[in-house]
Amino acid sequence: MDDALRLLIGSGLESKDIGAAQMMLRAAIVYLATVFMVRMGKKRSMGRTSAFDVILGILLGSIVSRAVTGNAPMLPALAASATLVALHWVVSAAAYRWHGFGQLVKGGTRVLVRDGVVDAAQVRAAHLSGRDLEEDLRRKGLTDPAQVAEARLERNGDISVIRAQPEPRVIEIRVADGVQTVRVELG
Repeated sequence: MDDALRLLIGSGLESKDIGAAQMMLRAAIVYLATVFMVRMGKKRSMGRTSAFDVILGILLGSIVSRAVTGNAPMLPALAASATLVALHWVVSAAAYRWHGFGQLVKGGTRVLVRDGVVDAAQVRAAHLSGRDLEEDLRRKGLTDPAQVAEARLERNGDISVIRAQPEPRVIEIRVADGVQTVRVELG
């Protein structure tokens, strides 16, 4: 068995002694195992890009790359990766269940604009400039904070915006007797 693993994936060899075909097979095995682990980690918790998730991605990438190149034994590296994914799932579940823990691990949201008024203290606390906020509003088709009911910095770093409802414009039209058509165009 050891000879077969050594031949197929270069098990037990120094990384400099692993051939291209062995490295390719290692890459395929590690890729499939990582896809499986990420799928087991649940789409919602693994698909978000909070700092919490970025950390997992960096750690997984580091560990599995060492398994591919032979700088770490493949099975222990995959076991460590599976442990990280399981830990991520447990921490995500705990963050979902206990709000305070979720705030600690994933951070909170900040209201940057409410009813058209920019909260400069919250913008500063989020390490944003006024220009950063303006840029984000423009990307959402808004040119003035007065057009915003609420803009919130979300836990993943995105700014979500709820547009203010425009005031209804009332137009009074007096029509002379005998007029059959009135055309009103509002822009």
